[in-house]
Amino acid sequence: MSLRLFLDSADATHWREWLPSGLFYGITTNPTLLRRAGLASSVASLRALTHEAAGLGAREIHLQAWGDSAEAYYACGQALATIDPSRVCVKLPITHAGSLAAGRLLALGVRVTFTACFDASQMLVAAALGADYAAPYLGRICDAGRDGHAEVIAMQRVVAGVGSTLRVLVASLRDVTDLSRLAGAGLQTFTLAPPLVEALLRHPQTLVAAQEFEAAARPPG
Repeated sequence: MSLRLFLDSADATHWREWLPSGLFYGITTNPTLLRRAGLASSVASLRALTHEAAGLGAREIHLQAWGDSAEAYYACGQALATIDPSRVCVKLPITHAGSLAAGRLLALGVRVTFTACFDASQMLVAAALGADYAAPYLGRICDAGRDGHAEVIAMQRVVAGVGSTLRVLVASLRDVTDLSRLAGAGLQTFTLAPPLVEALLRHPQTLVAAQEFEAAARPPG
């Protein structure tokens, strides 16, 4: 495996700013992010977003299915996957209904990302079904009073222990130190919200040093 970074935003203005850099493998979205961007959770809306993301160079876009049953998740997931089968990964919650829908979608060759993972044991469900990704919410695990870093590292160990190709897609990072700490422990897949991208690429001391270099490069006079 190799490092994969995703941009966690449904706001295309963020995509246009960051995707051309080549830093990001793709984009992750969910209904909450769509609402923040003033967009509807509809197949038509997500089709337009996917086409724009593809045009900006995203190799994957993770779109979350919605519904009140396994059948509804499955139908929605099918519709989302057909938007762009080469790029779309269908996101499903790692629940009973979500796992039932995932199994059927995976049998069709649809790529699946399990989301809202909070415990290392859930990696066994994702690995057994053959999902492509499973996304733990680091910040929310910490908010619940648990050691989120230890839990996410334990998830990676479970995946490695069973020899699965499942990627642990770490979401809800709050600080760049979360990224470096988990990467140092062997995690290779992360989704970053725009504020974290800003913090990663615009470190104050680095900006000062860059300005000093520019000043030194100017002709004297």
